[in-house]
Amino acid sequence: MVGSMKEGGFTLIELMIVIAIIGILAAIGLPMYNDYLARAQMAEPVGLMDGLKSPLSEWYGTQGSWPTLGTDLQATSAGKYTSSIAISSSDASTGALTLTATMHTTGVNTNLTSKTVILRTTDGGGSWTCTAGSVNSRYLPYACR
Repeated sequence: MVGSMKEGGFTLIELMIVIAIIGILAAIGLPMYNDYLARAQMAEPVGLMDGLKSPLSEWYGTQGSWPTLGTDLQATSAGKYTSSIAISSSDASTGALTLTATMHTTGVNTNLTSKTVILRTTDGGGSWTCTAGSVNSRYLPYACR
């Protein structure tokens, strides 16, 4: 009766099907994860600039001019993925101000290396507009699209 017992296990074709399914899922999932990672990293400069809105608006309201970001506000202008946030243009007579955040050259997603995102106001900080500088707009947070 030893020969009548059925051996358990997987056949070669079953194992090949499982490996094919894993390969297909990886081919679809890895690019999606890469985009998710880029969007998560792009949230940092947008968040840093968002934190500057109130102090900048207050500064303009009390001083009637725009500050030089790093020295006057003592604000955080860099982060893990953000190389710098700088005032790229300002006009106190019209209330216009443009902030530009630049991503690091290393340690970030390759789609974001040295890319920029821009935050603008034209009314002394009453309203702000976030736009893609040199970064592809698909990596921007939804609040910034």
